[in-house]
Amino acid sequence: MKQHFHPLGFDATMQTPHTLLARVFDPATDETLLTVTGIPCAKQLSEDDVERIIRAVESDLELVTRNGAFNRT
Repeated sequence: MKQHFHPLGFDATMQTPHTLLARVFDPATDETLLTVTGIPCAKQLSEDDVERIIRAVESDLELVTRNGAFNRT
């Protein structure tokens, strides 16, 4: 998943035994750009799990970008 979001940074950690916390960040500053919590997943990720996680993060990134969250003018 890290390669998918490159050049942005990407971290994912288990939040609970059945949910994941994903973070997208600026690798130059380590500033968090987006955090998505509560993404359902198993301890062993299937290809479908990976695709679903990517879609969830991309969807939220699109929303915050469209709403100007990253616009710093």
